[in-house]
Amino acid sequence: MSNDDTMRAIGQDVLGGPEVLKEVRLPRPAPRPNEVLVRVRAAGVNPTDWKHRETGGFLGEPPFVLGWDVSGVVEEVGIGVALFEPGDEVFGMLPYPFGHGSHAEYVTAPARAFARKPAGVDHVQAGALPLVSLTAWQALVERAGLRAGQRVLIHAAAGGVGHVAVQIAKARGAYVIGTASAGKHDFLRGIGVDEPVDYRETDFAETVKDVDVVLDTIGGDYALRSLRVLRPGGIVVSILPVGSPEFHEEAERLGVRAVRMLVDADHTGMKEIAGLVESGGLRATIAGTFPLADAAEAHRRGGTGRTTGKLVLVVD
Repeated sequence: MSNDDTMRAIGQDVLGGPEVLKEVRLPRPAPRPNEVLVRVRAAGVNPTDWKHRETGGFLGEPPFVLGWDVSGVVEEVGIGVALFEPGDEVFGMLPYPFGHGSHAEYVTAPARAFARKPAGVDHVQAGALPLVSLTAWQALVERAGLRAGQRVLIHAAAGGVGHVAVQIAKARGAYVIGTASAGKHDFLRGIGVDEPVDYRETDFAETVKDVDVVLDTIGGDYALRSLRVLRPGGIVVSILPVGSPEFHEEAERLGVRAVRMLVDADHTGMKEIAGLVESGGLRATIAGTFPLADAAEAHRRGGTGRTTGKLVLVVD
């Protein structure tokens, strides 16, 4: 197999810590009907990446290549693709969870997983956005129906999903309450949070009231406790897909709604995100960039849980 037929990727053969990630050479994929082959220029790293690295998650046992975020250039189109042509700059999220593989030089995916990359931002910015933006959009807009004037509580508001959710909520005219440690409150105000809450000093469930929508990005008892801050008819959307049945039972008792969801690839959602980026209403904070070969270091940084914004792998 010549080098033209192969590509660099970050793979793993066993589950474990960041040290299990290795640079490998794999066959370069070819697009099937309705798919595009994208030359990856940048790919975000998300908590779901290090969770899958450690536990196998939805993917089971390795070997596998992780990564769902991608920004890059269409290299080749499969039969029937009319959305894009070679040379188009695109960004998107690979179908979650089984479409993984963007931590590589090339990736194939359904054409409709992508939208055109906004011209005003670089690949690092575009590669940071898809998974977190689609998660926030699907939670706040599609599941919760967030409207202007509503009150929304966003947990871990300085994190990857959180800081994007804040901006989407503000773009829709909501009043935003965000939890984070005190050292991140200036950052929160800078991205539009109206009321920062220090979760270390304050029990949000006791002090926050009359909320229409809560976005739970943390899980555990956060989803359950968040039900207590809602107005009648309000909704908690948790992006942690599994947990106690008590969440739904308690919601019913309180006369509020409880939803668990997983993000899903979506062309229409990506076009909405692109529009927000183009209008200046959405920007990812980049916590760090790493060459593809340093993916393990990106995982180490992310695994500390203290990152503000997004970590991105850059593919030369």
